[in-house]
Amino acid sequence: MLPGWGFEVVPLSSPGDRDRAMDLRESPTDFFTRDLDEAVIRGDLDFAVHSAKDMPDPMTPGLDWFWLPWREDPRDCLVLPAGKSRADMPPRPRIGVSSERREAYCRRRFPDAQILPIRGDIEDRLAQLDAGRFDAIVMAGAALVRLGLEFRISEWMAHDELPPPPGQGALGLTFRAGDSRLLRLRALFVRPVVFVGAGGGRAGLCTVEGVAELANCDVCLHDTLIAPDLLVNLPAGAERINVGKRAGDTSHAQAETSELILKYARQGRRVVRLKGGDPGIFGRLAEEIEALEALRLPFRVVPGVSSLNAATTGTGMLLTRRGVSPGFCAITARTAREESADVSASARSRLPVVFFMAGGAVGRVTEQLRRDGWSDATPAAAVMAAGAEEEIVVSGTLTDLASQMNNIGDEASRLPVLLICGDVAGYRFRRDSGALRGKRVLLTFSAALADQAAQQVRNYGGTPICRPMIHLSPCLEDLAWVRRLAQYDWCVLTSPAAVDCLMNTLRQTKTDLRQLPRLVVSGPETAARLEAAGLQVHAQPAEAFGGTGLLEWARHNLKPGDRVVRLRSDRAGAGLAHSLKELGLHVDDVVLYRNEPLRHNRKPQFDMAIFASGSGVESLLAQWGREALAGKIVAAFPGSACAALENVGIPIDVVASQPAVETCIADLAVHEVRRSLEEET
Repeated sequence: MLPGWGFEVVPLSSPGDRDRAMDLRESPTDFFTRDLDEAVIRGDLDFAVHSAKDMPDPMTPGLDWFWLPWREDPRDCLVLPAGKSRADMPPRPRIGVSSERREAYCRRRFPDAQILPIRGDIEDRLAQLDAGRFDAIVMAGAALVRLGLEFRISEWMAHDELPPPPGQGALGLTFRAGDSRLLRLRALFVRPVVFVGAGGGRAGLCTVEGVAELANCDVCLHDTLIAPDLLVNLPAGAERINVGKRAGDTSHAQAETSELILKYARQGRRVVRLKGGDPGIFGRLAEEIEALEALRLPFRVVPGVSSLNAATTGTGMLLTRRGVSPGFCAITARTAREESADVSASARSRLPVVFFMAGGAVGRVTEQLRRDGWSDATPAAAVMAAGAEEEIVVSGTLTDLASQMNNIGDEASRLPVLLICGDVAGYRFRRDSGALRGKRVLLTFSAALADQAAQQVRNYGGTPICRPMIHLSPCLEDLAWVRRLAQYDWCVLTSPAAVDCLMNTLRQTKTDLRQLPRLVVSGPETAARLEAAGLQVHAQPAEAFGGTGLLEWARHNLKPGDRVVRLRSDRAGAGLAHSLKELGLHVDDVVLYRNEPLRHNRKPQFDMAIFASGSGVESLLAQWGREALAGKIVAAFPGSACAALENVGIPIDVVASQPAVETCIADLAVHEVRRSLEEET
């Protein structure tokens, strides 16, 4: 994950390693972490690595933490002496356990057993078992897997029979609170918390984007007054927690909710905070965002349909109506302590004001407010193309906002403008907490990869700008290969785009899918696309994804005379097919689809660009010129994309370690974190 980075490993012990007498069922919460964490606080260590389940809750003051995303199977397992089976267990077996949770399980499952405490590291416990001190022991399967001892696992415990603790199978890191280096590194391993507006009243008022985030989350913390049927969009295994008001003690409830958000975010889980209506309108969004910003944990906000909209636009009591009302005031009638709020004319006059359709009127409006007695230093902001990917925010005061608007060129005259005046205009969300620091990432992939790439960019705290540079057009002129599909032994596919075009062709020709030969692909993304279509992947290279790995696989697994159909784009070339023929295979090289350049009316603003193919590079250069990439961070898949960039002398900042969307964006995130750390030093 961090190639080229050096770490000095400092081995230390903990009380749990040295004290072999204490029963772990009675040990303190920091028994296995205390000495390491004290060394971190003193500055002897930069960070400590622990088994996540051993980390104390609450965390030791002065420390921050997170879990790494790579996790083994979290289940517990039963281990028997070497060479023994369940049939060899005596009627009253002696079973070694190290927690009350495992003890309770064993008493249920083995009611006649003698439950005994066990101590020591993994090898020591196995030695005690094999020496005859126990007839069986219960332990975390992950520990055995990490040490290459999975062959000692006699039986996995069912998750629903012996639920593992949340951190089992995971590794956690602790570091000094506020350490800017570790805060930047943490951005690579945690996912943004997503605040979703549930809409007002019914599930249908939640946005499409909000529903998509619910379908992709691990934990949903929701208000009480949301539409209950909105939660059916959660994945089957997602945790759902009602964090609505508790007996009117709103201050305690809010602090508790913020702590839950911070905890799950640090665990690297995909967290959705589902708020009624729109989270930014009387939804206490600010308090929860501030808690995340204080720890530089990333987040995103998906606005919702407010009850304001439901009560007015939804009933016909329109708040703006030509000749009747040019605007409106929104104010709460209750304070945070549930007391009556000041709703006098004086209080209303101090509210922020939002001016719609303010393009070209910023100077006139801000000057009028100053004449009306507003302070020159009053914060003001112009939001152009609000909510769109080309959104621009210009901040200032009533005195200087108009001049700042002039500095951004002709954008102000083209984009719709909302003008916000008042103290609230002085606040902005931080965009630099994720690994990609809010940077705008141009994704030039075809539509087959765009959605996956956009989500991955958001996961790393970037803003995806999707501009496919190529359009894939199926070749339907010669379909003889379709008619003899059942005659082939193998079908070779090397990209998700090829899968999409194959399925499209089979649908249009009404071809029975049972005629498909065995499918071999070049990498996990292509395999995932086939599996999403309900098709089984029969083979793929274990590594070296792409043509090279596929050819090496074919050399060892196919036999001379096998009939193979290779489906590709018109730009891929026939090299792979020729190499397969040299192995003695009968190969039909079929151009399945054409790569056609896709043009866009305007060049968007972006900070980084990612290319998956040479045709994508050529299409961008043809319409925007090489100056479009000047000063930008450029990432590319190995192969044709890199070659096309090198041919025109454009430097490549990140060459993906594998030709895969997830890998390329992860490598770009590592590059950006490394760059930000170098800037700090």
